[in-house]
Amino acid sequence: MTTDDRKNTMLDTLDRSLGVVTTACRAAGISRNTHYRWMKEDAEYAAAVDDLQNVALDFAETKLFEQMRNNNTAAVIFYLKTKGKKRGYFEHRTQDITSDSQPITINMIPVDPQHDD
Repeated sequence: MTTDDRKNTMLDTLDRSLGVVTTACRAAGISRNTHYRWMKEDAEYAAAVDDLQNVALDFAETKLFEQMRNNNTAAVIFYLKTKGKKRGYFEHRTQDITSDSQPITINMIPVDPQHDD
């Protein structure tokens, strides 16, 4: 098997393992050191690995949407807090800080939720 074949096998196993390097290396029959060496030495391989990182994110988003469809309130709240900021779904935090029993005033400028991506 050529090095290019081994790299392709590794990319396939990374895809199937949702980007988990140790699992993919075991399945591909290569060491983690080999994988990371390829990452350093082969820009095309490194770019392909970087592209695969979206696989796990896509999987997680799919699971989140499934939970939302199943009326999981926590999943809905999480989604609104992370994706609904522009519509006003974000948490406000208050911090009480004192020094020598005297209040300390801290002026904070709130972030505009419409510009906070």
